[in-house]
Amino acid sequence: MIEEGRPLFLQIAESVEDSIIDGSLPEEAQAPSTNELAAFYRINPATAAKGIAMLTDKGVLYKRRGIGMFVSSGAQELLRAERRDAFAARYLDPLLAESRKLGLSPEDLGRLLIERAARTATPASPTEGTRA
Repeated sequence: MIEEGRPLFLQIAESVEDSIIDGSLPEEAQAPSTNELAAFYRINPATAAKGIAMLTDKGVLYKRRGIGMFVSSGAQELLRAERRDAFAARYLDPLLAESRKLGLSPEDLGRLLIERAARTATPASPTEGTRA
């Protein structure tokens, strides 16, 4: 899970966010402690704490004094909205810019997207891609 070249605390925060988004860490559930995260990823507890602090600052986690960190109500939708915006900026904005260069309308893009999605949604047959 740990990737070279990206700050560890960001990776820890993203891992917790992923668990919230996919529902494996539900809202109002207790989040893993910094010591648990540090032991699991074999990192310094201060690094794990920095990732948790980042999530607290965003309002994704909150502290119950003497008990631990918990997932905030509304955290899942907050994270989904944040990731939708990042997805749009990273993928859709360049796609729209390129489509304008090619003279494609938004309707043309929609049709292309639907066609491509249909192609990738059908499971490949066992013999597909092999030569007879």
